[in-house]
Amino acid sequence: MEATYRDPVFAERLAPRRAELEQLFHSLYGDSPEFDHFEQVMAQAHADRPADLKRLDAAREHDPQWYRRGDMFGMTMYTDLFAGKLTDLAKHIDYLKEQHLTYLHLMPLLTMPHPDNDGGYAIEDFDTVDPSIGTNQDLADLTAKLREAGISLCLDFVMNHTASTHRWAKAAQAGDPEYQDYYFCYDDRTIPDQYDAVVPQVFPTAAPGNFTWNEQMGKWVMTQFYPFQWDLNYRNPKVFVAMMSSLLHLANLGVEVFRIDAVPYIWKQLGTNCRNLPQVHTIVRMMRIMSEIVCPAVVFKGEVVMAPKELAAYFGTPEKPECHMLYNVSVMVNLWSALANGDTRLLKTQIDKLDALPDNCWFVNYLRCHDDIGWGLDEDVERQLGIDPLKHKEFLYHFYEGMVPGSWSMGELYNYDPASGDARSCGTTASLCGIERALITHDRPLYERSIQRDLLMHHAMGFLRGFPMLNCGDEIGQLNGWGYKEDPDRVADSRNLHRSKFNWKNAANRDVPGTLPNRLWEGMADVRAMRSDPCFAPDAWVTTWDAHDDGILAMVRQSGGRTLLGVFNFANRDATATLDSIEGVSLPRTVALKPYEWKIEAC
Repeated sequence: MEATYRDPVFAERLAPRRAELEQLFHSLYGDSPEFDHFEQVMAQAHADRPADLKRLDAAREHDPQWYRRGDMFGMTMYTDLFAGKLTDLAKHIDYLKEQHLTYLHLMPLLTMPHPDNDGGYAIEDFDTVDPSIGTNQDLADLTAKLREAGISLCLDFVMNHTASTHRWAKAAQAGDPEYQDYYFCYDDRTIPDQYDAVVPQVFPTAAPGNFTWNEQMGKWVMTQFYPFQWDLNYRNPKVFVAMMSSLLHLANLGVEVFRIDAVPYIWKQLGTNCRNLPQVHTIVRMMRIMSEIVCPAVVFKGEVVMAPKELAAYFGTPEKPECHMLYNVSVMVNLWSALANGDTRLLKTQIDKLDALPDNCWFVNYLRCHDDIGWGLDEDVERQLGIDPLKHKEFLYHFYEGMVPGSWSMGELYNYDPASGDARSCGTTASLCGIERALITHDRPLYERSIQRDLLMHHAMGFLRGFPMLNCGDEIGQLNGWGYKEDPDRVADSRNLHRSKFNWKNAANRDVPGTLPNRLWEGMADVRAMRSDPCFAPDAWVTTWDAHDDGILAMVRQSGGRTLLGVFNFANRDATATLDSIEGVSLPRTVALKPYEWKIEAC
């Protein structure tokens, strides 16, 4: 029986959405009484929601495109590496305001085991901030101060798995069958072997297999990522409702954006590859409806590391939306490929595929983040262009490792698999672009060209459909942190190369003309100035353009009758873009560019 709710706002939002929400829930869980519990969880979360967040909800219901505006500018960071604790980070909000940030993504900060926590992605308690970082009140205080500064806080919601030390996992290990059903636990290898026959391995070298034997429990447990991360069983409605309760709790602490980690993996079904299954979309759709009812100020950003053809489904449809935006992983990878090759053909093709997606598709664009660069290029397109996919991948990760003749990069491999020839790349933007090598070798021409490469990449990224997000430190040219090799708790993971403490000494030079921090700082300001153009309106038309030179990426933006041209030379040579005009798009016939130069022109 449908409940009656006293809160008129909650009741008004629930009424038009309840039938679909109930139908979706029952499509996964039948007539489970957990739906009533889910409804009660939502009602209580709305009742507990602070008044200032309810005001934000109301404002954003009237401004649903807020996250698509041209002035959106983001940054991602680890709290402890940037400042220490949450209270320390709050003291540096002026530094964030200097950059006109509107979006801050903090890496996972909920209670986690130490030291094995996969950078915070193994979570012991989804409701509580890790004591090493602060308290729940510290988080609420920080989000309030950020809102006052016009900055929305994003946190990861790691819903695919828990730490093996989570209270549910501990109960499962102690033999409680109720909590064993929160995970995938099996007495023998019969079913795990059936899964392994078709489910790809996430980390075939670092963490081979999809199951781990738990001696205490006497069972095999599904662990697709690392052995200390147990996959949750979303076929159990109690898991879904409990996780949604935690998400709403974080939303009430002031989190405005949730990055849904590993979205495609969250539903497992025997006989499939456990990726991109229809039930995943049912769950994300229920999450979207839930947020529209309880906390409409909140938006969801999906981490979907999949081919472009798989992406549109994660946005849903305009009538039944799912994620508000996705990480633009594929274009990030292609930007680095184009920089190494001086060839933009793969990059242009990938951008074209994303620009062809429906208008409700929106992206967070970036160059570097907490993770590695996985060389997941479009192999079919590579073959069409006469490129051998495996040889190309090997070239790229060895290039950014600095092991290819003529390479200016200084990075490291991550998760190298000699059997498949696969590997990923680590390093900061500045070091991958050559700045670190130039400083070590005292090579002034290389230094100048490397800074130019760095700024080219940021401007090209900033011109894309969506909004840009910096990795903290890129705004001052932070270099690799090789000291991680001296830390026994961090040495096994080469991603720590670009997870080093923020260099506040260098940041102090951001206003000193001619210094590296100043040149990168001013470069990021130029990206923001570029994006203040009316052609960065949410409804702008964005497309690539043929430059008649494979080393040049040309893009056109149009909005309100205004046209903006961006040309970016990824080649280490002088080049000239030759541009054809068409009706409604009048462009200069030629644009001359120096190596790694870009030009932005109103036409």
